[in-house]
Amino acid sequence: MTEQQKTLQGDATLYDVARLAGVSAMTVSRVINGTKRVSDETRQRVATAVAQLRYEVNVAARAARVGSLRIGLLYSNPSAAFLSAFLVGALDRCSSSGTQLILEKCAGQLGWRAAIDHLIASGVHGILLTPPLCDSRPVLKLLAELDIPAVAVATARPSKSTSAVRIDDYDGALSMVRHLISLGHRDIAFIKGDPRHTPAQLRHRAFLDAMGEARLPVAPDRVADGMFTYRSGLAAARGLLEQSDRPSAIFACNDDMAAAVVAVAHGMRLDVPGDLAVCGFDDTPLATTVWPNLTTVHQPISEMGQVAVELICEQIRCQRKRQPSVVEHRLLPYKLVSRLSSTQGWEASGAPASERSAGVSSSPQADRIRNTRPRAASSR
Repeated sequence: MTEQQKTLQGDATLYDVARLAGVSAMTVSRVINGTKRVSDETRQRVATAVAQLRYEVNVAARAARVGSLRIGLLYSNPSAAFLSAFLVGALDRCSSSGTQLILEKCAGQLGWRAAIDHLIASGVHGILLTPPLCDSRPVLKLLAELDIPAVAVATARPSKSTSAVRIDDYDGALSMVRHLISLGHRDIAFIKGDPRHTPAQLRHRAFLDAMGEARLPVAPDRVADGMFTYRSGLAAARGLLEQSDRPSAIFACNDDMAAAVVAVAHGMRLDVPGDLAVCGFDDTPLATTVWPNLTTVHQPISEMGQVAVELICEQIRCQRKRQPSVVEHRLLPYKLVSRLSSTQGWEASGAPASERSAGVSSSPQADRIRNTRPRAASSR
């Protein structure tokens, strides 16, 4: 599409403005956000390019909020439950601080570029990145180039140059597997999450490590692929439960997929937890909506939303005062909550897993499960 066509249609991007003005995208971003580190001549060239391309900057809306903070939330999270819980905390903190929050969804693999462009055009001063975008190096690199403050939410391996809020996913998953082992389970299956998301990687590794620690084999067909969605959980559950020698327990990488496992088990007339124990991760409202309620690792998602807003606002204030911003990685506590999908009445705090025993329970359920013969191990 030519520049003239884009002008007529009004669908020019920040990069088109930069190209026409003969400057970098970072410079255009600085002009749009009112940063003073731009010469008058450059500012005029960018303004002229914006006018020629009819680039939608939404200047009036931003001018009406001089002095206030406006932050963007960039998301492509397939788990509506996670996003909803996060928004509860984020909106609460935004409301109490007079900060405006703008949501922008990514569509497709490269949709994040257009989404970031749209947020910048809306006049945001910083951007919150939810999973899996929080682990995207191209996204983080672009925001750094554009001089846009960012906070990564629920990343297991935060960047040294980006503030983040998270829990210890590895330790949380380790405690869940040890919990199942303590109930007498020896044949435990695992449903993985989005491979692009670092917490999914660590939860999978924790599963394998906990099983290895207990000297329990993990056959290849005991690990199923998932994408954090209910639909992917249905497919994974069918693959695991339609085997002639199905596992006695399934640990899914999040609550959405765990709920799908319960649904498949009910469809096969299996009793949960009598015939099959089911566990998830996150402790979203979904965990207490399904029956039986899910045993899960409680992740303080709403609190993460509050902390993320605090961190991004502090970075924006430092940028406005031309002060160096301090990168902060906030680690929040988790809690393992046992409900009826595994067994009743057991709860542990988020203390380090090394401080908790993986001993075997003497419950009737454990006695029954103990008779299950472990399957051949996969190479790890």
